[in-house]
Formats: sequence, C-alpha cells, structure tokens
Amino acid sequence: MSALKIKKGSTKHSAYNLRPTFSDKIESHTLAIVVDNEPGVLARVIGLFSGRGYNIDSLTVAEIDHQGHQSRITIVTTGTPQVIEQIKAQLGRIVPVHDVHDLTVEGASVERELALLKVAGEGDKRVEALRLADIFRASVVDSTLDCFVFEITGTPDKIDAFADLMRPLGLSEIARTGVAALPRGR
Repeated sequence: MSALKIKKGSTKHSAYNLRPTFSDKIESHTLAIVVDNEPGVLARVIGLFSGRGYNIDSLTVAEIDHQGHQSRITIVTTGTPQVIEQIKAQLGRIVPVHDVHDLTVEGASVERELALLKVAGEGDKRVEALRLADIFRASVVDSTLDCFVFEITGTPDKIDAFADLMRPLGLSEIARTGVAALPRGR
C-alpha cells in the first residue's frame, strides 16, 4: 500500500480542515475592567500585562462607585485576536476583577481623551496656532506673552492630528489623560 502524498489541510474540501483559523493581524482593543477599589489591584492588573510582555497604549483609572468601593480601569492595548482573548481571560481570573468588557468587540462605543498642549511662538505662528485651535475646538486655558496652553478633548486620532499641526508652530510640551470609553446605547 503506497502512502498518499497529501499535505495536511491543503484543501478546503478535506473532512478535517487543519489550516490555522486564527489571524496574526495586530488590532487595537479598548478594555473596560471593573475592579474592587483597594490597594494593589492596579498593580496586579498591570503586572499581568508586563509579566507577559503585552503593551498598554493608554490607561485610565477612576472610582465609579464610592459606596461599593469599585473602580473602572480603561486600557487600550494591541495584539492579535488570540492575544486579546488571552488577556481578557487572564484578567477575568484575577480575584478583585468583577467585569471585563472588550468595547471594541461589543459594539459601538464612545472614546474620548483630554490633552493639554503648550505651544510657544511669536507673531504669525501665534495667530496660526489660535486659528487651528479654533478649527479643532481647543480652548486656551493659559496664555503668556510667548506661549499658549491649549485644552482639547476628542478621540485620540483628533488629538494626534492637532499635535501634528502644532509641532511646526512651536509645540513644546503635551500631557494626555488617556482614553475614557463607554459603550453606546443600553
């Protein structure tokens, strides 16, 4: 009896499709995690990321229920779909974690970030900075004779675009809060 020279999973007509079904495309996901508001919880959540070599693009934490002592951690991270699923599963196993929601997968969500940008410039550059701030609906929260501090809220892409336009006009410092996100609807 001769051996058949067929590669495993080489045809879609095979009874046993042995091709890998996972994607190796890197995606960005926003995770909302409700945790107990107690010392060390944030360190445990962040330790999960750092211990496994996962990157955090944005991190915000705030208390959401003073009476129930609960906080919400919003993390923006990147990875393959398998890595994201592994992160969610591992987060769910940490004891003080109550809920883990992947807002990217669960449907439409609202994401906003706040940034403060210091722009130093004189003459036409100051006028251009004010004009661009008006277009982006950024507010002047401080002004001196040689610089402005702008406050802008919006999506991370909007803030990136505003910062890119301010760089040639004298952007000297930027401070960002990180993404805050909620799902839309009920």
